[in-house]
Amino acid sequence: MAERGGSSGRTQGYAGTWPPRTAAQAGGFAPSGFGAWSSFIERLRAWIRAEAGAGRLLPWVPVAFGTGIAFYFAADREPVASVTAVAATAFGVAAFLLRRQKVFPIAVMIAAMAAGFATATWKTARIAHGVLARPMYSVSLSGFVEARDIRERTDRFVLRVSQMQSPRGQTTLERVRLSVRKGTAPAVGSFVELKARLQPPLAPLRPGSYDFGRDMYFQGIGASGFVTGAIKTVEQPPLSGGLSLRYAALMQDLRDAIDARIRNVLDGDRRAIATALLTGRRDAITTPVNDAMFISGLGHVLSISGYHMAVVAGVVFFAVRALLALIPALTVGFPIKKWSAAAALAAAAFYLLLSGAEVATQRSFFMTAVVLIAVMVDRRAVTFRTLAVAAMIVLALAPEALVHPSFQMSFAATLGLVALVQIGMPRLFASPDNSATARVALWGGREIMTLALASFVAGLATTPYAAFHFHRVTPYGVLANLAAMPVVSAVVMPAGLLGLLAMPFGLDGVFWQLMGWGIDWMIVVTEWVAALPGAIGRMAAFGIGPLIAASAGIVLLGLLRTPLRWAGSAVLVLAVVWALAVPQPDILISGDGHNVGVPRSGWAAASDADGQGCVPGEGMAGCRRRCSAAWGRLACRRRLMRRGWLRDAAGRWRVGGTGVAVGRLERRLRARGAGGGGEASAAFMSVPGDRAGSFATTGCDGAAANP
Repeated sequence: MAERGGSSGRTQGYAGTWPPRTAAQAGGFAPSGFGAWSSFIERLRAWIRAEAGAGRLLPWVPVAFGTGIAFYFAADREPVASVTAVAATAFGVAAFLLRRQKVFPIAVMIAAMAAGFATATWKTARIAHGVLARPMYSVSLSGFVEARDIRERTDRFVLRVSQMQSPRGQTTLERVRLSVRKGTAPAVGSFVELKARLQPPLAPLRPGSYDFGRDMYFQGIGASGFVTGAIKTVEQPPLSGGLSLRYAALMQDLRDAIDARIRNVLDGDRRAIATALLTGRRDAITTPVNDAMFISGLGHVLSISGYHMAVVAGVVFFAVRALLALIPALTVGFPIKKWSAAAALAAAAFYLLLSGAEVATQRSFFMTAVVLIAVMVDRRAVTFRTLAVAAMIVLALAPEALVHPSFQMSFAATLGLVALVQIGMPRLFASPDNSATARVALWGGREIMTLALASFVAGLATTPYAAFHFHRVTPYGVLANLAAMPVVSAVVMPAGLLGLLAMPFGLDGVFWQLMGWGIDWMIVVTEWVAALPGAIGRMAAFGIGPLIAASAGIVLLGLLRTPLRWAGSAVLVLAVVWALAVPQPDILISGDGHNVGVPRSGWAAASDADGQGCVPGEGMAGCRRRCSAAWGRLACRRRLMRRGWLRDAAGRWRVGGTGVAVGRLERRLRARGAGGGGEASAAFMSVPGDRAGSFATTGCDGAAANP
C-alpha cells in the first residue's frame, strides 16, 4: 500500500505489509507457536548437516556393514552368493558415481550394507563343510590334532579328520571336537587313531538363545563327542599336516612351556589365572572363582582384549623409549618415539599369536596397531576412525564375529571409552591450573576419577549384552574394578611380561611369585564383591529386539556429536522397558519331550495367581494337592512324572516330540489361562530341559531340581 504526501510539491510514499507484524509475528497466517516449531526444524536440519559433514561418515560405515551381516543371519534361507556379490558391486559403483551428490552418504550406507551381506554369504560358502545330523556310535577316526584345551575336569582337543569309518551312513566330517579324561589329550600336531561317540552340534538351549552350533560351524567343526577307547599315536603319519599345523604345534608347545614354568611357582587358581592372562587358556579356572569373577564384574580380565593389549604395548613402548632416552645421541638425532612404537607393535603381534588370536584379541590388536601406526606417522591416535578401521578389519575377516558376545561387548566398551576420551574427558578436566580440579589432580584424584568413569562407562555399555547372553548384570562392577584393576595394571601384567622375558635365562621365578601376589588380591576382591547383598543380578531372557534397540542407542550416543546424540538415551530407555516387559513362558518342553522345565519355585507359574504349586522337598501328597489346586485337573504323579507322562481328565498322554502331544499340552495351558487364572504360555525347546538357563527340570515327584 502507498500513501501520497504533499511536501515541496513532490510525491512521497512508503511500502507497508499486511497484516501488521504484531498480528502474526511468524509471517502469513501461521498458527500461534509455529515460529518456535519452525526454529526447531531449522535447528534440527543444522544438526543433521553437521552430522553429515566432512569426516563424520567413516565411523558409520562399519555400522552399516555390520547391519548387512545381521540381515544375513536373519535370513530364513541361505542367499545365493553370486547374486549378493553382483548386488554389492552394483551398489558400490552407484555410490562412487554419486560421490558429488547430496545423496552420497545414503548411497555409501546402502553399499556398505550390501557389502556386509555379501561378505557373510561368501564366508559361509567358502567354509561349507559337513555337519552331523544325528548321533553316531563307535566311529573310527584318524587325523591330526589341531588344538588342545586343558580344562578343570576334562581335556578337549580338535581333530582334523583324515579318515572316518562308521557302521551307519557315509557322513563326512572335516573336524570334530572330542573330550577325554584329564591329562590324556594328545599333543598338538600329532597323528592319532581312535574310536569316539559323536553328537550333532549343540542347538540353542531355549528359543532365541545363543547358538553354539553356529560357532562350531564357522570354526569348521561338524560334531562333538568323547573318546570311547585308547588313543593311538602314529609316529609316521600317512600324510603331512602342512605349515599351519606346524605353526599351531609350535605355539602350543610355547604355551605349555609357559604354563609349566608358572606351575613350578604357583598352583590352583593363581596358576590358572596367570596362564589365562598370558596364553589365553582359561578353562582350568575352578568354577567358584570363575563365577565370582563374572558376578563381580571382573570377568573381562580373563579374556585377553583391549586392556591386556594396551598394557603390553604400553609397557613395551615406555620401557623401550626410556632405554633409548639414556643415549643422548639417539635422543637428539633420531625419532626414538617412532622406534618405540614399532617395538610395541611387534610385542603386541607376538602377544596376539601367543594368546590364540580370539575375536576380542584380534579387535584389540587391530586397534592397537592403528594407534601405534598413527604415532609412527605423526597422526592423532585415539579417534572414532581408529575404532572404525579396527571394526571393518574384524568384520571383513570374520563376519560371524558380529553375533558373538565377545565382539559385541568389546566394541561397545571401546566405543564408550573413545567417546569418553573425545567428548567427556576434556570437558571434565578443562579448567585453570589453580582451580579445585587441579588441586584434586595433584593428589591423584584425576587418575581415580578417570578409572571410575572408564569402569562405569565400559560396564554400562556392555550391560545389555551381558544381560542378553549371560542373563546377569553386575551392580558392583565399578567397585570391583576400582579395587582390583590398579593392582592388575601395575603389578600383575608387568610382572607377567618380565617373567616371559626372564624365562630363557631361568630367572622368571620371582616374577611369577610377584604375579601370584597380585592375583591373590584380585581373587580376594572378587570374592568379597560377589558376596555383597544383591551382587548376583539375574536377568530373565528376552528377545533380540531389545538388544537391537540397545545397540542402536549406544551407537547414537557414541558416534553423534550434536545434541541429536541424546536420542540414543531415549532409545536405551525404550530397550530397557521392552526387555523387562517380555513375557516369560510358564513351562519349557524339550523337542523330544523327555524333559519339562518349570521355574525354580516349582509349579507356580504365571497362570497361578495364588503362587500355589509343588515346593521342592515336600511330599507327594502335598505336591498333588498343590498341583491340583494350581492346574485344575492336571495331576502331578510320581510314576507318570518319572516316565515323562501327565494326565488330564481325558486320560493319559505323553509330553513327547510328536505334534499331537505337544499340541494337546499347549491347548491345555491356553484353556487354563482362558479360564480365569491368567494367560499361560509354553515354549518348546530343541535341547534337553536340564540345560534351560534359569529354569529347572521337574523331578520324579514334581519338585524342582537344580540343573
